[in-house]
Amino acid sequence: MFESAGADVAFLLARVIFGGVLAFMGFNHFLDVEGMAGYAEFKGLPAPKASVVLSGVLLVLGGLSLIAGVFPAIGAGALAVFLVVSALKMHDFWNAEGEEAQNEMTAFLKNVYGAGAALAFLAISNAAWPYALNIGL
Repeated sequence: MFESAGADVAFLLARVIFGGVLAFMGFNHFLDVEGMAGYAEFKGLPAPKASVVLSGVLLVLGGLSLIAGVFPAIGAGALAVFLVVSALKMHDFWNAEGEEAQNEMTAFLKNVYGAGAALAFLAISNAAWPYALNIGL
């Protein structure tokens, strides 16, 4: 699967970029729990603070799982589900107007293409990954 020249390094770079960005987003949840909880409450999430903390944990652990190659099927699957649910629940651009609608559509689309990437990682999670711990594959 990773036999072409540079495929192993490109795949590692993809894991670090994708997983790293998601883990960074998760860490940001902990830096502004109150602000994010207010937004979550505005969007109608139950237990907004707990939702922010749990989603932060999911993003950090899911991102790190892809970077390290530790239970990548679980990490990628959880990230894909989270990103789709978040896109639909948190970024409902169809209910917004003007600039808010554009901002929500941008966030929605980022979550959707992120879910697509997570599904791609899920699809190859049973292969041995180069430069990975390969635990749980």
